[in-house]
Amino acid sequence: MKKLIRVVISCVLILSCFAGCGKEQSTTPTGFEKNFKVAVVQQVEHASLDEISAAVMAELKAQAEAKGVGMVVEKFNGQGDQTALNQIGAQAVSDGYDAIIPVATLAAQCMVTAAEGTEIPIIYAAVSDPEAAGLTGIPTVSGVSDALNTPFILDMMLAVQPEVKTVGLLYSSSEPNSAAPIAEAKAYLDGKGIAYLEKTGNSTDEIVTAANAMVGRVDAVFTPTDNVVMTAEAAVAEILNEAGIPHYTGADSFVQAGAFTTCGVNYTELGQKVAQMTVDVLTGGKVPTDFVVMDGGIITVNTATAQKVGVDYAPFSDMANTVVEVQ
Repeated sequence: MKKLIRVVISCVLILSCFAGCGKEQSTTPTGFEKNFKVAVVQQVEHASLDEISAAVMAELKAQAEAKGVGMVVEKFNGQGDQTALNQIGAQAVSDGYDAIIPVATLAAQCMVTAAEGTEIPIIYAAVSDPEAAGLTGIPTVSGVSDALNTPFILDMMLAVQPEVKTVGLLYSSSEPNSAAPIAEAKAYLDGKGIAYLEKTGNSTDEIVTAANAMVGRVDAVFTPTDNVVMTAEAAVAEILNEAGIPHYTGADSFVQAGAFTTCGVNYTELGQKVAQMTVDVLTGGKVPTDFVVMDGGIITVNTATAQKVGVDYAPFSDMANTVVEVQ
């Protein structure tokens, strides 16, 4: 029997205080032989990306102190707006930042475009499919992927809902992170002879409407690491939970907001890895030629939601080394 670890966590979503292109600054003492300036560019505010950015900034400071270099780190938030992200990228290049750390796929794409023709290293965080996003094969670009194990999450679904007949696929058609896992989900469900119903939206209101349209028509819902859905998850969870429909998702932030379960990566560790890669590059290392994929395998369950939708998740203890319970 694999070890089952239960951790009860209060669901507290700490949102950053920026608006538009606002920024937060973290500084190590200056006056060192080497001093660096790093921009952390977060695509949008929600719990997962907030956690990554916080980990990146804390680890950059720790690494700078350990290596005896000065570092100024500024965090920018694009609020999910491509125009704002492009403006942030152009300003970061103009202001001479030594490295840029974009958090999430659209932010990474905008930063790469802004820095084209320069030697500024870009080390991205939480890009689920770097190749599909056009972020591979560029000498100055690397990072850490949170690629989702879609078949495993759907295996989890069948372990606790073996009689499922129809699965809802809820995602944003404009979210690059969702394309590959949704394709994988369709192939998986086709192979099992399970029907699926697709509903999409590109804003919070559209996602809420899509979730409502699934009630009475599906037995379960799957959503990958979709940033648009995540911003609406509290409302989505309320709709699905009231209808008794378990929501299987791509990140623990969804679960903390009320979804049923996920199996994914530790976002604090992901942020720390990105920071370490960035400092290595700044202090003389080369930008890695390939990206890093974080190990997953952490199942997170919202115990209150499990009770609400009437699902016994005991089988999860045989599927992963770690099962984290949140409320």
